[in-house]
Amino acid sequence: MKAKITSQCMGDRNCNKLCPEVFEYDEDQLLSIVKFDEIPAHLETIVRQAADECGADAIIIEE
Repeated sequence: MKAKITSQCMGDRNCNKLCPEVFEYDEDQLLSIVKFDEIPAHLETIVRQAADECGADAIIIEE
């Protein structure tokens, strides 16, 4: 599974708070970034939750 952040990111950092192992906030770009090309299997559920809870629908999940 892969995840990416689109330009719709509002920078509210909810994904960073929910799953700091995967999401990191870029202070220069003022948006979150994904730390991995492939999401580790043990973190897939929490990444899906972050995508579901993203108010801007900025997290895209690719199977």
